[in-house]
Amino acid sequence: MKKKKWLGLALASVLALGTLAGCTSEKESGKSSGEGGSGTEITYWAPFSGADGPRMKTIVENYNKSQDKYDVDFQIVPQTDYYKTVDLSLSGQKDGPDVLIMHTDQILNYTEKNLLKDLTDTIEKTGVKPEDYSETAWKSGEIDGKQYSIPLDIHPLVLYYNKDMFEAAGLDPEKAPTNREEFVAAAKAMTDTSKNQYGFVVPTLWPNQFIYPTVFYQNGGELLKDGKPNYNSPEGVEALAFLRSLIDKEKVSPENVQQDGEVTLFLQGKNGMQLNGPWMMEQWDKAGINYGVAEVPMLGTKEQAVYANGHNFVIPASVKDSKKLEGVADFLKYVAENTMEWAKSGQAPASKAIYEQNEEFKQMNQQPKVAAQFEYAKFAPSIANWGQISDPLWAEVNLALLGKKDPQKALDDATKKAEQILNK
Repeated sequence: MKKKKWLGLALASVLALGTLAGCTSEKESGKSSGEGGSGTEITYWAPFSGADGPRMKTIVENYNKSQDKYDVDFQIVPQTDYYKTVDLSLSGQKDGPDVLIMHTDQILNYTEKNLLKDLTDTIEKTGVKPEDYSETAWKSGEIDGKQYSIPLDIHPLVLYYNKDMFEAAGLDPEKAPTNREEFVAAAKAMTDTSKNQYGFVVPTLWPNQFIYPTVFYQNGGELLKDGKPNYNSPEGVEALAFLRSLIDKEKVSPENVQQDGEVTLFLQGKNGMQLNGPWMMEQWDKAGINYGVAEVPMLGTKEQAVYANGHNFVIPASVKDSKKLEGVADFLKYVAENTMEWAKSGQAPASKAIYEQNEEFKQMNQQPKVAAQFEYAKFAPSIANWGQISDPLWAEVNLALLGKKDPQKALDDATKKAEQILNK
């Protein structure tokens, strides 16, 4: 998935998720090898308009070849327009899909408006069971005792590091740091400001929407407590102070890093370590970087945790046609057992048939490390309109990392602004 904005977190004003999805300018559609079939047509929408799109397209093509009862029409809606298009569809203003991809942190927004179908019956027809998936992924779609999604993947933050820079600094290129002390030491060893070379370039914008919550959760904190913003808790302040200290105290990062500045320096071999998502793998591979990938180090003070989001299959509540529902169930059962193609994009499918039992998957470099974090992955708080409530947080984190506000003051202000939004 490539660069532009990710509406998956509904943070459009702050989240310039360049790295998550390379967007096309218009909707793409393709049944490919299944075109012209006589089976019941199933319309499937997804925002996979980057390098991941062809991989999902291949999965759909293979499914259509595997049987002749259903034809899945796979339509890619550009990431930047995705949720706007979904909203138009679910409000009845636009012809919509029979099944679609939805990010984990969006599911509650739609279930609260009764726009998604309870998948209990569909799940029974697929023959898949909750225990066939990562428990973390499965439970993310459970709301008030009902299951609204079937997971495709979980995409947590991961640690990328430049092996050549490690070796030049006298570090073991096969051993990534596992805790804060090792992380800071490695960053210092690789920093040489005379060469514009740094150990860890601290982004001030995206992907801090993954980095800051990771350290926050590792400190044992909660972004929301008793339904109220808890950004300025001691755990939150400590996390932000630590990230800022990498700039002004440890001096392993330059000041005022612009959007994707850390990516540019990593591509140039001048950024030793980077925290980003598994969607970056294909970009590093194409650039020919000698890089390693590891689970996120324990940068916090209390417990292992990593912030994540996920892709899930959901069905609009408006889909009533029994043949279409049977077709969706059949397709989802196929996907659960045949997502190795998806794994090739760098992602780790949430199906245990892949990440626990598939030998090809186990031999991959990055993907097993992504899956190893499933157990302790943390998603956005389960509250409607998390995007709006968290907007002030990302804005204030940005100011603190730019050195324009003290971390405590920034988080106090973020908490007050979020409370005002919540109480409107």
